[in-house]
Parts: sequence; C-alpha cells; structure tokens
Amino acid sequence: MSSVPSKAMVLAAGLGKRMRPITDTIPKPLVKIAGKPMIDWGLDALADAGVETAVVNVHYLPDQIVAHLAGRTKPAIEISDERDALLESGGGIIRALPRLGPAPFFVLNADTFWIDRADNNLVRLGLAWNDAEMDILLMLARLDQATGHSGGTDFLLASDGRLSRAKGDPKGLIYAGAAIVHPRIFNHAPAGAHSLNAEFDAALAAGRLHGMVMDGDWITVGTPDAIAPAEAAVARAVAKPR
Repeated sequence: MSSVPSKAMVLAAGLGKRMRPITDTIPKPLVKIAGKPMIDWGLDALADAGVETAVVNVHYLPDQIVAHLAGRTKPAIEISDERDALLESGGGIIRALPRLGPAPFFVLNADTFWIDRADNNLVRLGLAWNDAEMDILLMLARLDQATGHSGGTDFLLASDGRLSRAKGDPKGLIYAGAAIVHPRIFNHAPAGAHSLNAEFDAALAAGRLHGMVMDGDWITVGTPDAIAPAEAAVARAVAKPR
C-alpha cells in the first residue's frame, strides 16, 4: 500500500568546506538562496507533503541551526546531535533511527533543493513506494533539470524502476538528494561513520533500489560562485507556467 511517510531525516551536519569563506561563519544549510536558507526549501517541501516530524542532524556550527529551527512547528523538529563526531550520511541516520521509528521515512540533503512543477515530488515519491519490492526509493533528476551539478550521472533507471550505477553514462540520472528509506536496510550496516552509499549498494545488490524521476527543477549549490546561477534558476522556475 502506498503512503507518504510521516517522518523525515534531514542531513545537515556537513562541514561545507567547498562553500568557504561563506561557511567559515555560517553552516551551509543556512546559506540563503533567493532569500531562503537552503534547509528551509527542503523543510517547506516536507511540510507541504504532510510530513509531521523532521529529525535534523547537526555537527558544524550546530547552535546556529538549532536556533534557526527552534520556532518551526511544521514539520516539528527534533535534533540529532553529532557534536561529538561527524558520522556522515549513513552513520548519522543510524544514530537517529530511534527517533525515526520502524516505518519508511524520507531522507533529504539540507544543501540541495528543487522547485516542484504540477505536483509535490515528495508526495509522488510516497505514492510510488512499494514496501514489498523496495528498501530505498530515490528521487532522480535528468541533467537538463539540474542547475549547479558539476559531476556526472549516478544511476540508470530500468523499465521496472530498478536502478544500477550509471558510472557517468550520459543516459543516466542524478540522485536528487531526496529518498524514501526503510530502516531494515540498516540491519547489517557498518558501524560508525559511513556514507549512505553503502546502503544504496546493499539495496542495489538485492534488487531493491528503485528510482523515480522528479518533475521540476533541481538545484545544488556547491561553491560560492554557484549561488548566482541557483538564484537565477529559482527565478526562471517560479516564472514558468504550471
């Protein structure tokens, strides 16, 4: 049965080294694009999808993120504190699992975002979820939907929705920084700090890594000189007829 998860994990603990000198004094998720901190683009999308609770992990300049989120009620915010050690994406989720519960949940990167077209892409992701066939469902973007992406492609999407590694194949798609994950994929996860890519690979090997192409414009901001193109992309996307 398809449904939209009620909880989400927002990954906001990174160091943002490539965004220096801006991130010398502000954590990357609080860098503003078109007047809105990047983390709020994702949290607003979660709220619009009906998500009730977002667990946000913090490590670098954590007090600024905690203070920024203190008044937020939709979704309700819980902080997963990683001040003691940076656990990366996979380890950070594992630390937060007691807060996330036994049901599938969203995972969002705090430093990428998107502009929806006709429908909320997180709702679309929830409706596409099939618990019997999937452990992870990734939101994907085509290269022509992306602004600020400097790498290659990540995944090839088969006709049945299963994914394989694209290894830069120009026919491939980009992981768009949003996913639905079932906590069972962490049952045999490596201990300590590690990338969520380890869980992607485990799901792929089991034939349980699936993808859905987003509808809209996807934006990533990796360096200070990417801010202006990102803001221009937001302006173009907002101006498009829906």
